[in-house]
Amino acid sequence: MHEVSIASELIRVATLECNKNGYNKISSIKVAIGKATGVMPDALLFAFNVLKEGTAAESAILVIEEIPIKGFCEKCKKEFEGNNSYIVFQCPFCESFSVNVVSGKELNIIEMEVSDEN
Repeated sequence: MHEVSIASELIRVATLECNKNGYNKISSIKVAIGKATGVMPDALLFAFNVLKEGTAAESAILVIEEIPIKGFCEKCKKEFEGNNSYIVFQCPFCESFSVNVVSGKELNIIEMEVSDEN
C-alpha cells in the first residue's frame, strides 16, 4: 500500500514547511491527486490519520481534491476526459493511439493552514 509512504511524505513536507516559516501547528492540508496515480483516497486518508499522531499535523484534516484523467489526441487535436481510473490510451473521437495524458498524474500539496499555537 503506497498510500502509507505518500501520507508519511505529506506529513514530513508539510511539517518542514510549517517549521521553516515559524509555525508549529498544521490545521489542514489540501492535496491534488490525479486519478492516474493509482492512489486510493480512502486509504491515503486512513494512513494520514494514523501517521499524524505526535506530529505538528496531529489535529490536521486532509482534504483531497481528485483530478480527472484528461487526454489530448495528437491526430484530431481534441481533448477528452477519461471515464474511469485508468490511463487513456485511445482517443474516443478518432480512435487514434497518439494520445498524451495532460492531467490526472498530479500529486501535490496545494494548500496548508498553519498556526503558531501550542
